[in-house]
Amino acid sequence: MTRLTSEFWVSAYLTRLRLHDIPAFVVKHGDDTAGAVLVKLNTLDGQAQAFQRRFDFMTDSRNWECLAEGEEAAVDASLTKQRAMDPDLWVIEVEDRQGRHLLDEAGLSD
Repeated sequence: MTRLTSEFWVSAYLTRLRLHDIPAFVVKHGDDTAGAVLVKLNTLDGQAQAFQRRFDFMTDSRNWECLAEGEEAAVDASLTKQRAMDPDLWVIEVEDRQGRHLLDEAGLSD
C-alpha cells in the first residue's frame, strides 16, 4: 500500500478543516515526506488536547489517540518535549470552541 507524504496529508487535513470553517495552522513544519504529525486542539478556554497517530498491531490499523490533555500550557510543554525528540515532527494547531478536530472522520481516521 502506498503511503501519502506528510506534506500531502497535512495539506488535505487543513483543507478539510477550512471547509468546516475550523481555523488551523502549521505550528511546526516537519519532514515533507515522512514526518510524524501531531494535532493540538485548542478549545480557546485555556484547555487543549494533543493527538498522535499510533499503529495498533492487534488490529493492523492506525488510530489517533490522545497524547496529552488539560491546561493549554501543559499540553504545549508536552508538544515542546516531543519536538525536541523528533526534529522531523509536524505540529498542527486546530482552534475550535466546540472541540471539533475531524480526526475521527473517514479518510482521516483510517
